[in-house]
Amino acid sequence: QVQLEESGGGSVQAGGSLRLSCVASVRGRPFSGYGVGWFRQPPGKEREFVALVTSGDRTDYADSVKGRFLTYRDNTENTVYLQLNNLKPADTALYVCAAREGSNFYHYAPSYNYWGQGTQVTVSS
Repeated sequence: QVQLEESGGGSVQAGGSLRLSCVASVRGRPFSGYGVGWFRQPPGKEREFVALVTSGDRTDYADSVKGRFLTYRDNTENTVYLQLNNLKPADTALYVCAAREGSNFYHYAPSYNYWGQGTQVTVSS
């Protein structure tokens, strides 16, 4: 059983940075055994994959954010971070983290069992 809570969103101008946090409350298996994905839902659009970090610390990113976003985890704090740099208005969205057990790359939302409520990121031009 995992509960996730995101924080760190806000309003920034284009070119700015934010760091999102996803803090997990875990029962049973250690958090280190979970992969975590980041997804976002822009206004009026479908949810889309942003980034992931596996239980083995491997990462992957959507092409739209490669070179600008960085995700990493601190298992001692049961936290995964998403560093957002050089933000663009197109990055405006509700950012949500999700978790599941396993060590593979999971790019698809239905692969995840546990979801947070999200944190809003708004980027103005």
